[in-house]
Amino acid sequence: MVDSPHPGYATVSRAVSRAVSLADVRAARATLSGVTRTTTLRGSSHLTALLGTPVHLKCENLQRTGSFKLRGGYLRIARLSAEERARGVVTASAGNHAQGVALAAALLGVRSTVYMPEAAPLPKVAATREYGARVRLRGESVDESLAAAREHARETGAVLVHPFDHPDVVAGQGTVGLEILEQCPQVRTIVVGLGGGGLAAGVAVAVRELRPDVRVVGVQAEGAAAYPPSLLAGAPVTLERASTMADGIKVGRPGEVPFGIVRELVEEIRTVSEDALSSALLLCLERAKLVVEPAGASPVAALLAEPEHFEGPVVAVLSGGNVDPLVLERTLRHGMAAAGRYLSLRLRLTDRPGALAALLERLSTVDANVLDVRHVRTDPRLGVDEVEVELHLETKGPRHCREVAETLRRAGYGGLD
Repeated sequence: MVDSPHPGYATVSRAVSRAVSLADVRAARATLSGVTRTTTLRGSSHLTALLGTPVHLKCENLQRTGSFKLRGGYLRIARLSAEERARGVVTASAGNHAQGVALAAALLGVRSTVYMPEAAPLPKVAATREYGARVRLRGESVDESLAAAREHARETGAVLVHPFDHPDVVAGQGTVGLEILEQCPQVRTIVVGLGGGGLAAGVAVAVRELRPDVRVVGVQAEGAAAYPPSLLAGAPVTLERASTMADGIKVGRPGEVPFGIVRELVEEIRTVSEDALSSALLLCLERAKLVVEPAGASPVAALLAEPEHFEGPVVAVLSGGNVDPLVLERTLRHGMAAAGRYLSLRLRLTDRPGALAALLERLSTVDANVLDVRHVRTDPRLGVDEVEVELHLETKGPRHCREVAETLRRAGYGGLD
């Protein structure tokens, strides 16, 4: 059962058994030695000031292949028998797991086939191929790609390397938790993005057995939050629809293996909005100088949304940095708008020479940067001597937005919207 005293999170009850142990995670670390990196832990002065307690960023975006996924993918393939390796492996992914499996298979001399959604970002598709996998585009979502991968496994005998629903995958991801405890032994809260659950479950196993006082918090996108209803139901349930810019945690159904662990060991499941995700990505880029994909920024989004909720020291896991440049551009613009650094205005001018120049001159006095100007002359609501001007401005924040709007009002510009 799930007690939900706050609309943003669910407190998770305890169970009595799980599929992965601390010993499994420690054994995984031995296997991964020399394959994966011990990623850096960076302090964030901005988030520390905001929360009033030390905040550190665990930079899995700097892992080989750009995310934590190599950990679980390599361990799963490394433990296959010689006969299983000879049959090859198959998986499905929007990008991060695809690259992790492709590299792991190449390192271990195993053939790999990866199914990806038809709309998967081109850089992720290209990188997966470059690591040596055969890529097939199927379906509109990872769930549909996974169905195609399962069918491939049945037809060819290839071993399915599930993105999150296998004990070896969970154990491999759990090595992140061991590193955090060594790098920040005083940690009190670890915040992790949550999709299918492999990373959160693995970190929780590693951390909670060694440090039961440490809280592990999972973060989901509001539009793809399958864990809260699943926890309420007591078993994984499938969302009718999942929609979020954070494709790395856009999973419509929790995995059976991680679900049991999350239910037992993860303290909370919190959800964050698209605005919060884009603002967090912008903060990581501007303040921490780190390129992070929306899913990787989800823990930071949770900290920004309710900073007083987290007991410190806090470690936020930046799970990946594989972001399509086009998605990055759109997300950054969205983040700047959410932070009040874009201002869109529509106002009416007398349609005469020099009117627009006078408006732009007025804007220059308040240091607003004009990004775009559009004229509308055919709206029937306009007078015969009027023109509507739509402006997109770059500003310095909410206070500056108010200053710009007030300056224009005092100057007598009408129709301000």
